[in-house]
Amino acid sequence: MVDPALALLAFGLLILAAALVFWPQKGLFSRISRLSGLSERVRLEDTLKHLYKCEYADRQCSVNSVAGSVGVSRSRAIDLLRHLEELDYARAVPEGFVLTESGRDYALHIVRTHRLLERYLADRTGFLPEDWHGEAERREHKYTPEDRESLAARLGHPLYDPHGDPIPTADGDLPPRSGVPLTSLESGEAGAIVHLGDEPREIYEALTREGLAPLMSLRVVETGPKEVRFEMAGEEHVLPSIIARNVAIELLPEAELDESAMETLADVNQGEKVRVLGIHSALQGPQRRRLLDLGLVPGTVVEAELAGAGGDPVAYRIRGALIALRRDQSRWIQVDRRVDR
Repeated sequence: MVDPALALLAFGLLILAAALVFWPQKGLFSRISRLSGLSERVRLEDTLKHLYKCEYADRQCSVNSVAGSVGVSRSRAIDLLRHLEELDYARAVPEGFVLTESGRDYALHIVRTHRLLERYLADRTGFLPEDWHGEAERREHKYTPEDRESLAARLGHPLYDPHGDPIPTADGDLPPRSGVPLTSLESGEAGAIVHLGDEPREIYEALTREGLAPLMSLRVVETGPKEVRFEMAGEEHVLPSIIARNVAIELLPEAELDESAMETLADVNQGEKVRVLGIHSALQGPQRRRLLDLGLVPGTVVEAELAGAGGDPVAYRIRGALIALRRDQSRWIQVDRRVDR
């Protein structure tokens, strides 16, 4: 015979388990459904972004390109594109797929959110540069239009993200792409960096390891089929062509290239004194504030006194104090060797 107390306990546990699974809004089933819906929306928005990027770069968008960009199978990419067609966000053409007007408007607002988030991560947090893009990708789908415009106001309505990409306005306006690939410059030509490719991550990491950043000036020494040699901040750099083509350059006339501004504290020899011209405008956020707090403001005289093993870090005499800086920090500080001017 079944014990009534045990039967009642089993029934109670069954009711409790059912409540945990099926409780409206808070139950496991409800949460899984919401996550499934969110995952679908994320993939649709990522597909819209890919369509827009293809349009902006004047490239064709195909099922295969969507599958590779969003990270899904070819059949799943077809489903996503069909869903966007049903929503009147995209349409099929002989060359592939293109955005409709409403789809372009939606995509531009996602791009605006992404680039504002990258600007925020660069200026207000300690995230590493190579992590800005991925972190913005994770956050962008959670922002409402109100959240996005609040963030823009807090940041002072910036025009560009930290990679040099223009940020669409609240109305969805975006200037045309500017600059040419670094690989297209001839020997002796000079220009300013206007954009660094941030995808894939490995490419961006290679560019930042070379000290490249938007607004920095450089001059090409030699362009070959396999690599590009160029001078920047008083140093010669070499990049494989497959990486260099991800650097967009705005050509500069010779008269606009300030050679003195290309020298940095990293070029200073032990025992040499220089005067600080400023910190490169491309360096923002906590790193910039730290250098300013150390007294590295325009007009300050700095002397290189001691170098560590291998020449890094270097101890500099700044306003009577001895401060150690790594090479990747000192290369952001533009200096003038003419300390008596």
